[in-house]
Amino acid sequence: MSNISPKLLSEIRNRFAQIDHCPQQGPRIFFENAGGALTLKSVVETSQTYAAIPDNQGRDNVGSHELVRVINKAKEDMRVFMNATSGQFFVGESGTELLFRLIMNACLGAGPGRVLGSSLEHPATRSACARWSGVAGQTHVLVPHDDATGTVTAEAYASKVTPDTKVATIVHTSPVTGMGVDVAAVSAAIRAVAPDCYIIVDGIQHAAHGRMDLTAYDIDGYVVSPYKVFSRHGYGVAWISDRLTKLPHNSLIDGPEDNWEMGTRDTGSYATLSDVVSYFEWLGEQVSDTTDRREKFIAAGEAIHAQEKVLTDAMIHGTGNLAGLKDMENVQILGGVDNPAREGLVSLTVSGVPSVDVVKALNAHGIRTHLRKADHYSGNILDPLGLDSCVRVSMCHYNSAHEVAQFLAAMKDISA
Repeated sequence: MSNISPKLLSEIRNRFAQIDHCPQQGPRIFFENAGGALTLKSVVETSQTYAAIPDNQGRDNVGSHELVRVINKAKEDMRVFMNATSGQFFVGESGTELLFRLIMNACLGAGPGRVLGSSLEHPATRSACARWSGVAGQTHVLVPHDDATGTVTAEAYASKVTPDTKVATIVHTSPVTGMGVDVAAVSAAIRAVAPDCYIIVDGIQHAAHGRMDLTAYDIDGYVVSPYKVFSRHGYGVAWISDRLTKLPHNSLIDGPEDNWEMGTRDTGSYATLSDVVSYFEWLGEQVSDTTDRREKFIAAGEAIHAQEKVLTDAMIHGTGNLAGLKDMENVQILGGVDNPAREGLVSLTVSGVPSVDVVKALNAHGIRTHLRKADHYSGNILDPLGLDSCVRVSMCHYNSAHEVAQFLAAMKDISA
């Protein structure tokens, strides 16, 4: 049951730009959040403000001093938001670029042995591990995910981890199945056998759903793409542990040893991270009475999870007098009907109707979804299921039951 009331949902929706319309399409329902979430209005305003500033960080003038303050505040905001008691945050080109950089340095710095990942992962981590384990003379091993549930378990990792496992990667949530992974349990299974392994997590798909705790995960790297968590395109953000920080990495001669940033970064990107954190904090205040900042973030994450479960349950089981996807005879749901790992996303196929045509038909109804094809992005999930494509319907907590009802009405016609 969600504790986001209709009144609060209205307030939430008012904080996001283009919540129910597209400048090109006009009125539309946005169920493409896994491809990139809606943007906070505050992020749009902040981006405009910082785009006008000519000053650089690290100069002796009041404008520069303010930029440094903003950057330090954003790093502190992220530290509390994600419960990082050590290590450092920094921004880079994108989430994919940062995953490649973290994995590269871990592989090159860890010495001979095995690099462990899973077949559930996005190609950002699988490709980086394949390339850099090869360069470093390591063996790349993939833990098979479970096709039926669309996720991977700690037990599956435990069956493949060996004492010489030097680097391991975990995807927090699959962008194709929408199923989450128990990162803390997987990390514990790895550390039980290879305690010094560098563990790097792809949190890109998970971050918009809240509920992140870097201390509990016992990992060395966590990467987020801010455009998938209410900010904007153009940068990625990473957290790295103290021991990953100290591995050899690209840096300027005689520059600060612990610096992982490449060149002068956009202060506006840091400032928009603070906007995102402020939004989660505000939401936590609406759904709880706590005065502790970290507890507000926890409350916000729980409220988001509950609201998204209400939405996916309505989509799968039906709402009002509308049948759910499970009762539409030509519709198949990836990952099963009742899957506790599901995070705001339903991927489906319609018998007799190519997925590309389902996406087009939904677009004609003003409903934005996405086609996932069995290509380099999604073939690892779809090929074992014998599918050439599927329709990804991804929601976020700002979506409404009314929008789900409109989707089901459209799907009734399309699937028939």
